Amino acid sequence: MRSAGVLFDEAHSEAWTIRREVAETMQPAHPGDASYALAAGTLAEHDFGVACNVGEPLTERTLADCDLLVIAHPSDPAWERTTGSGSPRLSSRELDAVERFVQAGGGLVVLGETEQEKYGNNLNELLDRFGVHLENETVQDYEHHVGAPSWILAELGEGGRGREGDLLARVGSTCLYRSTTIRVRNGTRVLARSHQTASTPHAPLIVAGAYGSGRVVVLADSDLFGDDCLHQLDHRALWLNIAHWCVRRREAARSVREGAVATDPAWLSLRDQTNALARLQAPDGALRGEVRDASAHVERMIDAVRALATRFPHQELYLEAVVDDLQAWAQNGFGRPDFTRALTAFRPERDRVDGIEDLVLFPMYKQNGSRDTCFESLIVRVPWPERIAQLERTRYDNPKFVPVELVDGTRGYDSECAVLFPETVAVSGRPVNNFGAIFCDREAERLRRVAGAAVDLLAVNLPPDAARMLESAEISQQAYILWDLIHDRAHSHGDLPFDPFMIRQRAPYWMYALEELRCDLTAFTQAVELERGGLSFARHVQYAILLDRLLRFPITGPRVRNYDGLGGQLLFAYLHRHDYLHWTDNRLTIDWGTVAAGVSNLHAEVYELYRAGIDRTKLQHWAAAHDLVAGSVRPAVGSRWAEEVRDFAETDDPRPYIDLVLEDEFPLSIFYSSLKTKLVAA
Repeated sequence: MRSAGVLFDEAHSEAWTIRREVAETMQPAHPGDASYALAAGTLAEHDFGVACNVGEPLTERTLADCDLLVIAHPSDPAWERTTGSGSPRLSSRELDAVERFVQAGGGLVVLGETEQEKYGNNLNELLDRFGVHLENETVQDYEHHVGAPSWILAELGEGGRGREGDLLARVGSTCLYRSTTIRVRNGTRVLARSHQTASTPHAPLIVAGAYGSGRVVVLADSDLFGDDCLHQLDHRALWLNIAHWCVRRREAARSVREGAVATDPAWLSLRDQTNALARLQAPDGALRGEVRDASAHVERMIDAVRALATRFPHQELYLEAVVDDLQAWAQNGFGRPDFTRALTAFRPERDRVDGIEDLVLFPMYKQNGSRDTCFESLIVRVPWPERIAQLERTRYDNPKFVPVELVDGTRGYDSECAVLFPETVAVSGRPVNNFGAIFCDREAERLRRVAGAAVDLLAVNLPPDAARMLESAEISQQAYILWDLIHDRAHSHGDLPFDPFMIRQRAPYWMYALEELRCDLTAFTQAVELERGGLSFARHVQYAILLDRLLRFPITGPRVRNYDGLGGQLLFAYLHRHDYLHWTDNRLTIDWGTVAAGVSNLHAEVYELYRAGIDRTKLQHWAAAHDLVAGSVRPAVGSRWAEEVRDFAETDDPRPYIDLVLEDEFPLSIFYSSLKTKLVAA
């Protein structure tokens, strides 16, 4: 995954360095007072690429691979012990280069200091271009301080809402140590001010703003991110928020359709002939058009598959089986197709190599698409980064799981279908179950599109790293891969009924809802553990699950036994009922510091339902599950399953009672009904 590049400038006599050995020469008695090594290390732990500029001027070449430039308190050596290289003043060419860098989408963080003018730098010549100016003060506050009156506690403001990100998410308190103040022009957001009791009351201390396509954050003190102070109060969370917020440059979308295969004439012929043949098929896949036309399409498809075979050597046996099954279908009179041999030979789970491509040709129906069986041709690419591969090998063994991207395909995938499952393929008997392919690129795109719009509409206090995920195809897609890896595995782990996925048996739809939600809650809690264990990327999995479940699932799809929608409704209602999220002043506020505990609590309740269900009859288990859902999401008026009116006789076969389930047993709340209407209107 591409890391955002952060460049710490150390070529202008800065008072801070990310190089520990340099900090030891600057402050031999206490290197931490000159070190930003922990700040740099924190960024590296969160997938940032970190470098320092030691002796080069700040030019377009120096900044070419940089997404965020950090300038931390340049000073004349007469006032501070510094990195010792270069003048603390940026040349006019450097000022212009930095301005152009930000204008074009770069991020800039500038850290000033008390009595700013004495240090001999010209930061204000740079900052004035962005509507910001560091004053020449030392603020004291005898009521709001830590240790000394000049170590002032800041009064935090509004950090932002919606997809732009909340710079103060998870930040409840911060201290500035010997701080000046900042003068700003209109349009610059003030994140923190001095208190009314300060010597300079209610003055800006931390500000953020946009300039062109880029972003600028300025702080009136540089000590709060030094090694001595980074882990005090909420400084580390603030530092990460600032970095994520600043590096959200608009990336050119990477096209999955890159590569020679998608433009190969043989592929284009296969795609077009498959589309033409599909138009001649009946809903069960049999031919309903002219045999002569169908025969011609099949012959050309076979020619194309043979021509493409050299591009897919790892699929030799499968492509041979495809040709045989196509020929057999034609020879047997074009009835309902039987691709048992081809499906048995199709083994993408054996070749999970990052970037490998597979050719797919089957008669199938599409989940969340047309239920008619027809031929589809696809080229898919497997994203299998080493981070995911290692987790699958060592912690989440899931040999059938295959994440894929759609490189190109026939018209049946111009739909919401985001899976390729064996059970969708037309075969004569029960299909083999060798693999489960998830189109992680399609899932991630829907998350970004729908949840992103909802985040703006609801003015959610979205953390900047979550905002980056909603903007980045790469981050969101990899979050989905890890989410699906754990989710898919969870269906067969835990205190479960005999058929944990419950697709092969008839049950009330809230049972499917709870099973899917159980697996998502398992993935969430595992992602929390992974983050605590040092895998910072796992936080994106938590965001993806929350945002998709809360903001997309309940309002997509018809309101007829919508089990995915119900799972999202339950999660939202549970978190709201227990004060982990709030709907106030027409804004949705999530308590990011505690919401993981809320999800864990719901997971524990669902786990206990499953565990106790082993000792219940099927009817009792269904009723207990209904009661769990109804504890947060009220059943519809007229429900026959609601606890207060339920009156069923115990029976070995409770399936007839399913007929008493309302099509929309758990209707949408006012919140979701309004959200759905407003999103459609938008």
